[in-house]
Amino acid sequence: MIPMTLAEIADAVGGRVHDTADGQAVPAVTGPVVRDSREVRPGALFVAFAGERADGHDFAAQAVADGAAGVLAARPVGVPAVVVDDVLTALGALARHVVARLGTTVVALTGSAGKTSTKDLIAQLLRRLGPTVFTPGSLNNEIGLPLTALSAGEGTRHLVLEMGARGIGHIRYLTGLTPPRVGVVLNVGSAHLGEFGGREQIAQAKGELVEALPPAEEGGIAVLNADDPLVRAMRARTDARIVLFGESADADVRAENVRLTPKGQPAFTLHTPTGCGEVTMRLYGEHHVSNALAAAAVAHESGMSAEGIAEALSAADTLSRWRMEVTERADGVTVVNDAYNANPESMRAALRALVAIAGGDAVGEGRRTWAVLGEMAELGEESLAEHDAVGRLAVRLNVSKLVAVGGREAAWLDMGAKNEGSWGEESVHVSDAQAAIDLLRDDLRPGDVVLVKASRSAGLEKVALALVEGEVAGR
Repeated sequence: MIPMTLAEIADAVGGRVHDTADGQAVPAVTGPVVRDSREVRPGALFVAFAGERADGHDFAAQAVADGAAGVLAARPVGVPAVVVDDVLTALGALARHVVARLGTTVVALTGSAGKTSTKDLIAQLLRRLGPTVFTPGSLNNEIGLPLTALSAGEGTRHLVLEMGARGIGHIRYLTGLTPPRVGVVLNVGSAHLGEFGGREQIAQAKGELVEALPPAEEGGIAVLNADDPLVRAMRARTDARIVLFGESADADVRAENVRLTPKGQPAFTLHTPTGCGEVTMRLYGEHHVSNALAAAAVAHESGMSAEGIAEALSAADTLSRWRMEVTERADGVTVVNDAYNANPESMRAALRALVAIAGGDAVGEGRRTWAVLGEMAELGEESLAEHDAVGRLAVRLNVSKLVAVGGREAAWLDMGAKNEGSWGEESVHVSDAQAAIDLLRDDLRPGDVVLVKASRSAGLEKVALALVEGEVAGR
């Protein structure tokens, strides 16, 4: 956050300064903007949201006592505050004001799958060019995005923002808060089908990002997936310069000779308009090739050489938790924690990565594969068919053990596997995470590879953490 007095903040958001002593200087915000009073640091601005379980206004006095310069609030709170009609609207207005003052390059990205992994890759590349602020985890909504933007400072060169969408108009709203110069659209998949109603509607929402870009003559750049027809078609919705990435022959930034190492890590030859480079990633799964190409396209447009991009991609790590986190235990069990989120596309990619990590099709030579899977949420009418299809894919990929965790959707995972030809206990359906842990405790053995994946609401991170922390031991 750039230093601002409460009076300056009030002017920026259309609020009023309250509860400053007569004759006393109006406090200045010199620290972070936070919504959790436990995160207050000296000079912070505490944003008081009234939630379902707690009202931030009740913590305002303690926040100031702990060092906050003031509070952004919907009513007077007895301590220095900027009082506004709507806190969320004011937070967005403050972010818009600060980003405009900074003049930093805003890179925004969206897509049905891979947003967070790609955002992390872009950030790791761009920070080699200068100070870079980026979305932590998946804080990509109307609260998380402005909070991230407000963490930028005078020296910030790049601001990398992940943008999620719950419906038509949501990304348009977010781009209004932090107008991007570079917009990246990764893919249009099945995530949130239940909310949108179909892929065309998802494409309509995701394409709002490219519509918000400035024209090419003003520096606007749309980075689009050449391998996804619905994304490629978005070029007609913007006057920004188009940069295509993918494995298609006409992609400006493309991959050739794509392969997986014996550990399941992708390797490929990177081609850019100005040169080539060899990439061997630390991440797991072939699906990261597309993510890496999107990041490479942004870095290339920012002035990075092909050799520099290839080296940076080869050194990049996972920055956000529970996304294809691979842990090698001392007893030889490999745990793949991908329990943060799931949709049909990412589930298929994770299953293929599981098999690759275990050594391709060599599962019969000692390394067994376990897929501990839960519900993929928000798929609407397609939910049962998509869960059935994932269960069938696990069998086709020769996954040794499928553990379907949860209710109706998990039952369809299990049913799909059994209908595809699993037998005996190759596929089992258990009620909850603890039941899965109990099953693994009885049957896991050294050398096994375990994938844990589901939508966040399923809570399967409990299984992965129990595995990693040694609560579930191999026999």
